[in-house]
Amino acid sequence: QVQLVESGGGLVQPGDSLRLSCATSGFTLDSYVIGYFRQAPGKEREAILCISTTDVTYYTDSVKERFTASRDNAKNTAYLQMNSLTPEDTAVYFCAADRAFYCPTVAHPYFDYWGQGTQVTVSS
Repeated sequence: QVQLVESGGGLVQPGDSLRLSCATSGFTLDSYVIGYFRQAPGKEREAILCISTTDVTYYTDSVKERFTASRDNAKNTAYLQMNSLTPEDTAVYFCAADRAFYCPTVAHPYFDYWGQGTQVTVSS
């Protein structure tokens, strides 16, 4: 059974950092790319970035200098490190897996498997 389970969300203050984990099971992670998406209240889901086994592709300019992704294929887990958080980063964050070796050049929502999402709230 394929599962993606996110964790690490929570309530933080502006300027804080968070690291989200995306634990996967039921498939071999090294054959998949992992995408990170977020959805703020009243807004459409937004693609943030994608990580393959070799690089990270960013889709949202506002996070390029603050967010980064990593993955540990041996642990079947991907991570989203978020620094210098602002209230505009408040959203439900999702990870998703797509069977591919390379991240899409243009973001799309058609990933094979999705996690349940984790809430990140940035507020003073």
